[in-house]
Amino acid sequence: MPAPRVSFITLGVADLARSRAFYEAWGWRPAQAQEGIVFFQANGVVIGLFGREDLAADQGRPGAALGTGAMTLAQNYPTEAEVDAVVDQALAAGATLLKRPEKVFWGGYSGYVADPDGHVWEVAMNPFSPVGLDGTVAFGG
Repeated sequence: MPAPRVSFITLGVADLARSRAFYEAWGWRPAQAQEGIVFFQANGVVIGLFGREDLAADQGRPGAALGTGAMTLAQNYPTEAEVDAVVDQALAAGATLLKRPEKVFWGGYSGYVADPDGHVWEVAMNPFSPVGLDGTVAFGG
């Protein structure tokens, strides 16, 4: 049986041009783009931006109202200073601050921002999961 993995995460967006501009301003660089969709390479995972209506239709649910905010995407960094810098960069790009980074009960440091479509990103430093030079997280390691 193949190992569990996540290869692509596709975010349904209201305005593809606006969302692409936000992620580019946040420091992401498109790996591939075509009519109606853009892909960003993110440390072994691809993040796609796709119109909400088109995404619902592609899922076999035309007309479905796709929501946001019921899950969190996360970026982990080795230091609190890097967490602060990434959150500040997101805010400068147009993100909404949900929670300023702070020390948290589980021993780490994290904060939350939302992209222009309400997709929630946690930006964190977890002392129990070291981050390699390539950004890979070694959970528990």
